[in-house]
Order: sequence, then structure tokens, then C-alpha cells
Amino acid sequence: MTAALSRVACVIPAKDEEQRIAATVTAARDLPGVEIVIVCDDGSSDRTADYAAGAGAIIVSHTRNRGKAAAVESAVNGLGVIEQRDQRPEAGCLLLLDADLSESAANCAPLISPVVKGEADLTIAVLPAQHTADGSVPGGFGLVVNTARRGIAELTGWTPRAPLSGQRCLTRRAFELASPLAAGWGMEIGMTIDVLRAGLKIQEIEIDLRHRATGTDLGAQLHRAAQLRDVTRALAARGLVQAELKDLKESGGVAGVFRRLRGKQA
Repeated sequence: MTAALSRVACVIPAKDEEQRIAATVTAARDLPGVEIVIVCDDGSSDRTADYAAGAGAIIVSHTRNRGKAAAVESAVNGLGVIEQRDQRPEAGCLLLLDADLSESAANCAPLISPVVKGEADLTIAVLPAQHTADGSVPGGFGLVVNTARRGIAELTGWTPRAPLSGQRCLTRRAFELASPLAAGWGMEIGMTIDVLRAGLKIQEIEIDLRHRATGTDLGAQLHRAAQLRDVTRALAARGLVQAELKDLKESGGVAGVFRRLRGKQA
């Protein structure tokens, strides 16, 4: 273990998360090795930045929403500026967390340990089944997850359990090799492929984390359509031409998702 790897910077992209961000930041700050928490407020219309700062995070702000990948890149760029300005030793590991984990972020220590010890270059959290606020099972057809999983498998030969998981820890070098990040919701897909193609090691780790799960209303389906768009773009940009994406084809693409939704709600 090098001295650099023992220093961890936590990066949290956030938009309109004033109800959960303070608890997430507080839990992240107490994780082993975490020396700094940087939140990128990605064009929030609420007080996300104020609550994050009050919990001890350093804030980087976007005046308009630019998407998850851009928020992560801005936060890491901000980290570099802070390290140079304050002559801080470089953080060799980056812990990427979603803003809505709340107190469950305290369970993320198992993501950090293998990276700090040099056993993995990237760790990915596998979450338990999630439930919506009313206790029901989240909506969705598994289309985005299956598209991502099959695409990664075809391009790398490795089949992930949690291809879309945003809870990750990776070395600074692995982050640089995966940069520029794939846009929007394709960030995790592109990162996984780029890290594997660089010959680095990935571990998936089961962790008890809880985040806000989406339901089956139109807003949730629009969100999944945006995810599907970004995931397919990330795969296509990395050379996926004829993946066996049976579910996507049978659904008729994004338009088919909405046809299935309308049929379900009728």
C-alpha cells in the first residue's frame, strides 16, 4: 500500500438532494481513509449546496444541470485545484457515491479497503433489492440493466452483476484512464469498459446500501429512457456493433418502452 492510496477523496454528484445530502456527507466523512468530501451541485433548484456545505463538504457548483458525468469530472478537477493550492498530498483513491444514500453511506468501507491495499483498481457495490417510499418494488423492465450487462460482456468478456451501480472506489490512475467519462448515465458503463481494457482489476462487493428507488410513473420512465439512451451511446462509442441485446430489440427500442408502459397503465 502506498501513501497516496491510503488517502481517499469522496466525490458526490448531486441535484435537488437537500433532504438526503447532509446525512450522506456526514456518513462519508467518517469512512476510513476519507480526508475530503467534494460535492458537485449540478444545477440544483433547492438548497443542496447549503446542506452539503453545512455537513462539511467542499462545494463545486454548476449553474445549470450538466449531467452526472460532468458533475463527477468537475468535482475531481476541483480536488486537483485544492491539492495544488493548499499543497495537499494527492489523494490516490476516489470514492464515488450517489447523493441519496443518506446514513447507509456509512456501510461503504468495504469498497475502499481492496483499492487501498492494491487488490483491485476499481470496486463496485452490489446493492440489495430496493423498495420505493411506499414499500413497493421499484418499476422498470430491467431493460437498461440488461442492455448494460450484455454490452459490457460482449466488449470485455466480463459480465457484471451491477453494471449501473454508482457506488464505486477506484485509484486516481484508473479514473484518468477512464477519462473523459462517458456522458450522463453512461458514465459507469464507459468506466467499467475502459478500466478493463486497460488491464486493471475490478471487484464487485455486496454492500447494504439504500437509495431512493423510482416507481412506474411517467417521470420514472422518462428517467429510464434517458438512462437507456446514455448507456447505448457509451457502448456504441466503445465499439459495440452487434451485441445480442434481445430485450432491447424485442421492445422496439426506447419507443417500445413507452408502448409497453401505456399498455401496462391501460
